[in-house]
Formats: sequence, C-alpha cells, structure tokens
Amino acid sequence: MSRYLRALLVITLCCVTLVSAQSGRRRWGTPAVPYDAGLTFVRLRWTTGTFAAPPVGMGVNFWMHEYPGAEANLMSVLGNFTLVDAQTDGSLILPFDDPELFRHPIAMLWEPGFWVMTDEHAASLRAYLLKGGFVIFNDFEGGQWANFEAQLKRVLPDAQLMTLDETHPIFSTFFRIDQLDRPNPMNHHLGGLTPEYFGVFEDNDPNGRLMAVVNYNTNLAEFWQLAGRGFFPIDAENTGFQIGVNYMMYGLTH
Repeated sequence: MSRYLRALLVITLCCVTLVSAQSGRRRWGTPAVPYDAGLTFVRLRWTTGTFAAPPVGMGVNFWMHEYPGAEANLMSVLGNFTLVDAQTDGSLILPFDDPELFRHPIAMLWEPGFWVMTDEHAASLRAYLLKGGFVIFNDFEGGQWANFEAQLKRVLPDAQLMTLDETHPIFSTFFRIDQLDRPNPMNHHLGGLTPEYFGVFEDNDPNGRLMAVVNYNTNLAEFWQLAGRGFFPIDAENTGFQIGVNYMMYGLTH
C-alpha cells in the first residue's frame, strides 16, 4: 500500500465515527433500506443458541456486537476508497431463511462460537453459499471453535476449513496486506491472541471460489466500530479496515 493511500486511510478513520454518530440508528438494521442493486451491509441474525434473544433489542444478543458502528464505518470507508456503490446510511439484519438474503452477495455473522441453527436455517444458509453468497464469520476464540465447526458442518457436511495466509488473493483484492499474524493490541478484548484466518472453498478446491472466510482469535469489527477514538493503534485499525474492504471487494467480484 502506498504511503499516500495509508495517509488517506488514517484521515478517513478519524472522520468515519462522525458519520456513524450523525446517522444514528435511523436506517441501520431495519427493513427501511430498499434493494437498489447497490451494496448493502447484511448482518445475519441467529436466535437459537447461547446468548441469543429472539426479539431485536431485547435480552443479550451476541450477534449484535458492535452494532451499528461497525457496519456504518466500514461502509463509509468502502464508499470513500472504492468505486463500489456502497449503502452508507443504512444496513439490513436478516435471518437465514429470509428470501431477501439472496439479493445480497455478502453477509456477516458475529460470535459463531455461540451460534446454533435450526435445520431449516442450515438448509437456507447452504443454498445461499452454493448460489454464490459469501459469508464472513467474525469474533470468536479459543474453545469456541468446536461449536463453530459443528454448526458449519451442519451447513456444509463435507467442508474443509483451510488456513489462509497473505498469499491468498483475498488479502490483495484492493489493499495489499503484508502481515496477518500481528497479535491483537493488549487493550483489545482479545488482546495478545494472534489472529488466524480460514477459508471454506467451493468443492474444497483451494484454487476455487472462497465461499466463506473465518476470522478466528480476533474481532475486526471492534476496530471498525472504535476507529479514530484513540483506543487502538492506528496501524491495527488500518489493517482491520483494509481486510474488511478486501473482503467486500472479493465477495463482489467472485
């Protein structure tokens, strides 16, 4: 990444929190965002499993972590740095079985360490992935892997989780990521853990289409949500946004 682009990104990070603060929650995560062929951020809602309360806004919903600042700030950066027609003033929260999901090429799921599906939801998510959808799994660590893997196997029984490193094209789709294995900052809630990234490929072919990417032992969305507030080192925030933009660009082009 050029020094010029790095400087621009730092400036943008200092401004995006103003974007999310001004927009508030008026169109974030609601059906008020109509489909217009642009890119809308989709957060997947799971309502069974640990720490999942069915009604939005009631009880403890782990799938709502970093809402709505994470999506607001990421989409702001995506809209500013690329030619993508990014929806920057609204997003969607969709259950797995909502037909609306199939209009959107990219969806993100938080806290898969606690996520549990019904058989119907597993079938819907399978259909979405096989039809070309791209899913980002984010924010889980340690022993939570066992639950995530078990749920993924219900969706794609033959899926193999393959380690991704800097050489995979997803990490140079827009920004070139030179180093992925930087430990999380100690003031991050996963401080000291080294992020790991895994992929699920169509037909388990590592040279084929990546259907899902897995962020393990890290939470990129925390960098997006708190950007420009001085909580984290700028380099960590920048890398978080660069990876997020790359994910979006990959999902749109594959």
